[in-house]
Amino acid sequence: MLLDTQNLFSDAQDITSGTIYSTNTVRFGKNDISFVPVIIQAVSDFSNLTSLTVKIQTSDSEDFTSAVDLAESTLLLADLKAGKKFPISYLPKGNKGYIRLAYTVDGTAETTGKITAGVVASDELSYHEM
Repeated sequence: MLLDTQNLFSDAQDITSGTIYSTNTVRFGKNDISFVPVIIQAVSDFSNLTSLTVKIQTSDSEDFTSAVDLAESTLLLADLKAGKKFPISYLPKGNKGYIRLAYTVDGTAETTGKITAGVVASDELSYHEM
């Protein structure tokens, strides 16, 4: 799996409390980008929160004043260990031009958890895996 810095939403981004947006916004232009592979992965163990929700958001402007949620997934603390991937593996239909991620912490503020996320060259779940 290859990550490209120009298509990276978060690079070992600290996840603390409330709603945090990905460090980077990726501009795709207004077109159908569905089925573009993406990875959203914990790169260090989480220790305090109850759960973490990740949303893929799109907007027609870089300031996201009209953000629209395209996909959402939640993992519990017990699952948020280094290497764990969120079960969103492709960018969904509905791109308005700009895409970012929103991370929402439920429960106690987090002190150790980090996420790396971005568009990847291919989905590692290929026909070789069952």
